[in-house]
Amino acid sequence: MGQPTVAPYGSWKSPITSDLIVSATVGLGQIALDGQDTYWIELRPSEGGRNCVVRRTPDGRVRDVTPEGFNARTRVHEYGGGDFAVHEGTIYFSNFADQRLYRQTLATPPAPITPEKKLRYSDFCIDEGRGRLVAVREDHTVEGREAVNTVVGLSLEGEGNDEGGRVLVSGNDFYSSPRLSPDGSRLAWLAWNHPNMPWDGCELWVGEVSEDGTVKDSRRVAGGEEESIFQPEWSPSGVLYFVSDRSNWWNLYRLSGDGSVEAMCEMEAEFGVPQWAFGLSTYAFASDDRVVCAYNERGDWSLATLDTRSKQLERIELPYTEIAYVRADARRALFRTASPTERLAIVELDLRTRAGLVLRRASEVAIDEGYVSRPRAVEFPTEKGRTAHAFFYAPHNRDFAAPEGERPPLVVMCHGGPTAATSSRLKLDTQFWTGRGIAVLDVNYGGSTGYGREYRQRLNGEWGVVDVDDCVNGAKYLIERGEADGARSVITGGSAGGFTTLNALTFRDTFRAGASHFGISDLTVFVGDTHKFESRYLDRLVGPYPERADLYFERSSINFTERLSCPVIFFQGLEDKIVPPNQAELMVEALRRKKQPVAYVVFEGEQHGFRKAENIKRALDGELYFYSRVFGFPLAERVEPVEIENL
Repeated sequence: MGQPTVAPYGSWKSPITSDLIVSATVGLGQIALDGQDTYWIELRPSEGGRNCVVRRTPDGRVRDVTPEGFNARTRVHEYGGGDFAVHEGTIYFSNFADQRLYRQTLATPPAPITPEKKLRYSDFCIDEGRGRLVAVREDHTVEGREAVNTVVGLSLEGEGNDEGGRVLVSGNDFYSSPRLSPDGSRLAWLAWNHPNMPWDGCELWVGEVSEDGTVKDSRRVAGGEEESIFQPEWSPSGVLYFVSDRSNWWNLYRLSGDGSVEAMCEMEAEFGVPQWAFGLSTYAFASDDRVVCAYNERGDWSLATLDTRSKQLERIELPYTEIAYVRADARRALFRTASPTERLAIVELDLRTRAGLVLRRASEVAIDEGYVSRPRAVEFPTEKGRTAHAFFYAPHNRDFAAPEGERPPLVVMCHGGPTAATSSRLKLDTQFWTGRGIAVLDVNYGGSTGYGREYRQRLNGEWGVVDVDDCVNGAKYLIERGEADGARSVITGGSAGGFTTLNALTFRDTFRAGASHFGISDLTVFVGDTHKFESRYLDRLVGPYPERADLYFERSSINFTERLSCPVIFFQGLEDKIVPPNQAELMVEALRRKKQPVAYVVFEGEQHGFRKAENIKRALDGELYFYSRVFGFPLAERVEPVEIENL
């Protein structure tokens, strides 16, 4: 290998191109076990963002289950998840186009088992003894009324489902995680009401299931307004386990026979995640005495087994730092995972030998580690004497070096949610920047998950302030250390991260440009023009509306465009129901009037987040092109330009 070529930061040629990122790449989601068979969801950008259920048999054969023309994706809560269930070779799934439930066997095509009504279904469990499916249902049949959420029972064959299912549990604003005990006698579920989100506070209920299938004698067994419960699960012998943050950390508990709650493993670690989607799982039973569980410490995930008798936790040494969708049986554990040098994959772990087998990778394209920047966890001081967290990626490309004394441009990334988190797993859209000589700071600002309930609650009443402070202070920390060029620092984010981005650009002067991907610019528009799940989300993050309309005005960048004096590029899906296009359009028009450099890239047919390969590519290339023009550095390869007004 020869000496690296000396070239300015931003101008390095990298093999990690937008074409490589979208080529033969799939998203990996929900995992299910059915005997010795394994099923999972693949999101396929090359097929227009279609979700396909895939089956793998013990002999290693993999085949698509969901035929072309079907998309296994529910729209309950808009974010979906819990899209399918499988039992003895029969698959039940929600089809995206009509939101009806379909029944399919490996030998027969999908057939609908729910009516053509405005009903959505998610988070299924099989009630084998009664020949039914138990599910969360979201009813949109009455125009002008908020959707109604219930837990329903549905015939597995479709008989008697003309009204969309038999209501088993009702009365709360939201439900999730209906889970039937092994003997079919008890049903557990989670419930919560406006203005709470499930990570603020929710309740765990248990009801007796009578012979006729109705649920009676329901009682709350855990949770409340200020306690978040996650993933109720019955052990093989019928003991109810769940995750709670009552100790400040999402730890594992179980319900004792006398109704008391017993801690299973008290740690300053998170065994849960925010329930943005259905069907999430961080633990599973290998047997009555052994739980396979994943937990998060300071942003990185580990896998372990927990002895339910001794309560001893045994960590399993694995190279992974992100673990999700945990499933298990007596022989094996399955999970979706990734590491700082490996992309997402579904892995099967032999619980006896601890040998891992990769069943499916998000991409089979091999990435030479000479082009991979490894993350460094950083903690930095922020407002009120606090500490915030992030992962820093220095520019790295084995073929290039920067001129002596030059500091790299910096991209500060804000994750969405905002109640969510970024991780240290290999993300090629991050390496897209670092391989070209651009540093990245991926921030877990106050309000992020993985650092306890108190850290998560920093954002309460302070959204648009704490998150912005932390992103700004993270950038300053690197600039002061000489690890980034303050004159070429930018901020980027999607959805809630776009809101943070726009506020940082409007109310602070740290960043010299930015990119908003379907970001919120007007909180008052958002609070009045979004879906049920998030319609009261801002009550905690900002304040009740309209009582605190002053805060909604003060935190909305659209009202202060005269303070915005740097270039911004906007990317927007035209069918986005969570952050409608008018959010971006209002901001773009304001920048046009100010004669500020601005670009607006729209995508037909896209919703909240981009699922189609060509649009993911366009957004990556467009953002890079925008920064190259704004800061005047040449690109090593040609990318499709975007129209930049007022430049």
